[in-house]
Amino acid sequence: MSRNSRNPISWVPTVYFAMGLPFVVLNMVSVLMFKGLGIDDAQIALWTSLIMLPWTLKFLWSPFLEMFKTKKFFVVLTQLITGAGFALVALALHLPAFFAVCIALLAIIAFSGATHDVATDGVYMSELNKQDQAKYIGWQGAFYNIAKIVASGGLVWLAGWLLKHYGGVPGAEETVRHEATVQAWMTVMFILAAVMVLLGVYHMRMLPSGGTAATGTTSGKETWNRLVEVIRNFFQKKHIWYYITFIILYRLAEGFVMKIVPLFLKAERSVGGLGLGEQEIGLYYGTYGAAAFVLGSLLAGYYISHRGLSRTLFSLCCIFNLPFLAYTLLAVYQPENGMLIGGAIVLEYFGYGFGFVGLSLFMMQQVAPGKHQMAHYAFASGIMNLGVMLPGSISGFVSNALGYKTFFIFTMFATIPAFLITYFVPFTHPDEKKR
Repeated sequence: MSRNSRNPISWVPTVYFAMGLPFVVLNMVSVLMFKGLGIDDAQIALWTSLIMLPWTLKFLWSPFLEMFKTKKFFVVLTQLITGAGFALVALALHLPAFFAVCIALLAIIAFSGATHDVATDGVYMSELNKQDQAKYIGWQGAFYNIAKIVASGGLVWLAGWLLKHYGGVPGAEETVRHEATVQAWMTVMFILAAVMVLLGVYHMRMLPSGGTAATGTTSGKETWNRLVEVIRNFFQKKHIWYYITFIILYRLAEGFVMKIVPLFLKAERSVGGLGLGEQEIGLYYGTYGAAAFVLGSLLAGYYISHRGLSRTLFSLCCIFNLPFLAYTLLAVYQPENGMLIGGAIVLEYFGYGFGFVGLSLFMMQQVAPGKHQMAHYAFASGIMNLGVMLPGSISGFVSNALGYKTFFIFTMFATIPAFLITYFVPFTHPDEKKR
């Protein structure tokens, strides 16, 4: 049972939905927004990549969150700041220098969102024991990624619909189309702002505290020494270098694939793609893919809870990497049948949902435990994000050099290190026995 009498279902889904929304908007949706507003591709790629750094570096300030207030305080505060940030982005879209202003605001949202992640995971680990962590890890992963579907599917579709509604149809004058694009994305940003503020208000009442401050130290020297202690303690953990390598390699193939798959689906068949339109891609991802992901995440949570993480981790890794085989087959045969293409996307989302929860729970139960578990989990998840960002940053160059078919075959070889390191990974802490 959880340590708090409030049912975890009343807060786990909503707080992890709030965690996923700003990450996906900054990582994916903002790219489409700036593209529609005429910003150069190189500038979009550069700045929307740089603003994601807080999710990698969040371990640097995570120890400070354990010193002051409650974890709930930081969760609610960052949700309200993020909501206000999106509202300001909406207002800034009309400015002459809107790109620079929006990037600065999105950087603030990124810092707020990364801080929200640390505090939210701290509440989760503090309020739930190991068995309940495993039981609700599926709900956590499902609603984090439902935010991804809502943002990259629903809100992008809405922006396209609003663009036409405001008169930005093909053939319209450039100024008319630009103004329609601004109006469309302003509406989307205001919707995001309202959602985040409403979630913050909801969590004022429903979210458990996650414990009180761990220490009363306040001086700069004391906080710096504490940070050094937290980092040193992290690298003194048993098997830590193996664990770091495991965290990076588990998602190595995904890091290569994640940026290329949408391009492959959209690319013309003459260059090796599947030639799908935005409506088809949105339908596949927003309906079939979403349902498959939720199902995979929920089933994985109960699967791990029933059998234990040590007995299931390798099978989770195998299922996580199944989608890469599906996309390889799509690239080789280039089918035109929508059922086959949709089936591959369903397999992608089910496998991702089922397999990702294993890595999340491993970091919670094998890497994070100890004196500074919230900070150490933040450190581990930052390493994980960096491990995905690095192959993702070069994936376009590799794909251009190899072509889609050879690229996806290459990603199959990139899964081999994940299988090997997962099969032999040692467990420092035993699974909690079911009572």
